[in-house]
Amino acid sequence: MAAIPRASLGLVAIVLLGLDIVLPNVQAQAPAPAPTSDGASIDQGIAYLLMLVALVLTYLVHPPNDASTPYNLF
Repeated sequence: MAAIPRASLGLVAIVLLGLDIVLPNVQAQAPAPAPTSDGASIDQGIAYLLMLVALVLTYLVHPPNDASTPYNLF
C-alpha cells in the first residue's frame, strides 16, 4: 500500500475549507421583508374602543345630578 503524498492532503484540506466557507452561504435564505405595520395602530384602536366603552358605562352606572328627574337606563 502506497503512502498518500503530502501535497494531495494539503489540496484536500484547502478544498474542504473552501467548501466549508461557501456552502453555508449557498443555502442562506433571503432576508425577511420589512413589516408593513408594527401593530401600534391596532393597539391604539383597541385603546380608543375600550375608553369609549368605559365612558358609556360610566354614564349608565351613575345617576343624573338632578334628583327630581327619573332615572331610566335607556
